[in-house]
Amino acid sequence: MKRIKTDLLVIGAGSGGLSVAAGAVQMGADVTLLEGHKMGGDCLNFGCVPSKALIASGKAAWAQSHGQKYGVADVVPYVDYAAAKDHVASVIAEIEPNDSVERFENLGVRVIQEYGVFLSPTEVQAGDTLIKARRIVISTGSSPFVPPIPGLESVPYETNETLFELREQPEHLLIIGGGPIGLEMAQAHQRLGSQVTVIEGLKALGKDDPEMAAVVLNNLRAEGIVIEEDALAAEVRGAAGAIEVETKDGRIFKGTHLLMAVGRKPNIDKLDLEKAGIEFTRAGIKVDDGMRTSNRKVYAIGDVAGGLQFTHVAGYHAGLIIRSALFGLPAKERTDHIPWATYTDPELAQVGLSEARAKEKHGDALEVVRFPFSHNDRAIAERKTDGLIKVMVVKGRPVGASVAGYQAGELINLWALVIANKLKMSAVANMVAPYPTVGELNKRAAGAYFSPRLFENPKVKRIVGFVQRWLP
Repeated sequence: MKRIKTDLLVIGAGSGGLSVAAGAVQMGADVTLLEGHKMGGDCLNFGCVPSKALIASGKAAWAQSHGQKYGVADVVPYVDYAAAKDHVASVIAEIEPNDSVERFENLGVRVIQEYGVFLSPTEVQAGDTLIKARRIVISTGSSPFVPPIPGLESVPYETNETLFELREQPEHLLIIGGGPIGLEMAQAHQRLGSQVTVIEGLKALGKDDPEMAAVVLNNLRAEGIVIEEDALAAEVRGAAGAIEVETKDGRIFKGTHLLMAVGRKPNIDKLDLEKAGIEFTRAGIKVDDGMRTSNRKVYAIGDVAGGLQFTHVAGYHAGLIIRSALFGLPAKERTDHIPWATYTDPELAQVGLSEARAKEKHGDALEVVRFPFSHNDRAIAERKTDGLIKVMVVKGRPVGASVAGYQAGELINLWALVIANKLKMSAVANMVAPYPTVGELNKRAAGAYFSPRLFENPKVKRIVGFVQRWLP
């Protein structure tokens, strides 16, 4: 058994773990990184990167068949599904070197390509290596949760970890789960020529603002995607090419392929956390607001910590760990400024409080400002006018923003900046946006907040009248 000592042991080479390892080693720490599967984790190999690449293929096909409104004749696109998957693989390969073993070893990180198992509060075994660490960061991420639906054990199905290796185009894809993953893949496959039925046990996009979610769902249904809600899967049967899903209320849906997209589970099974004195639940490892576990020498970040499951959250957690574990400075997690987006077309994005939660928290002090995409000249030029910005404001400060529409994932960035820095609506109103841009919508939303205060205020009109009478 080989034995090593290290300042910082990082278990898991996903987004958060890689950020911690790169930052710590460049600041002078001795860093050991463990990864028993693929460098880059879920995001690079099975999640954010491949899904957005396949979405791009779907957009290209959709553009060919929907150009008439721009004066370009519609054509039926020839879709080579296997070639689209080659595009996905190429995108992963282009990004892969940034997350590679070679890059991190060149930075000075000791990389061990094995899973880590705790032996004690400060010791971890990885293959034939025993590692004793001053501080440990668990960043093992999450994996697809597959519920125990009767019959599923004998029917072939895909998850996000297998879908991008599928070379045969599904004729009719059944998707169990109407959340972001399910709907992104539904639209990509519909646009590439598959029939798609989404089967959701509750409400599609149920974690998002219903008003904003409706903008997306109406567009997806208009494209031909069947979205069945309140359809809890009770049984799955059939074989490859002929699969049936029966719901609790007796509805039956037939397709050729099945994708399970009902949620995620934390990757904790291999860690033997009990031996390290680390508390956990089915949702993930328990952490305090500094991302520390019940073992004060061990941190947990990203999906495995059971909070918001987004790649950028893991990156944010990494920054907290650098501050705390390397410099001994206080670091406290906050979530009010964390944005997220669903990359359907149109997109859906959120930061801070939704309208419903803002009403619960702030009551009558809340003002909700709305501004439609249909009043933005660039959106009109692009024929992308289905959409809405909604900003929740309390005493002049935004406490949340929701965007549904073209480039919502880009538009939300400004509101994330505003909320993170506790800026007022006046900061956005004072911004000068280039014309014509979709980003001008943010400024117009701020203007909609101030308009009634300026144009419908008798006091303002009296002041202007007085000044005009006395102005030389």
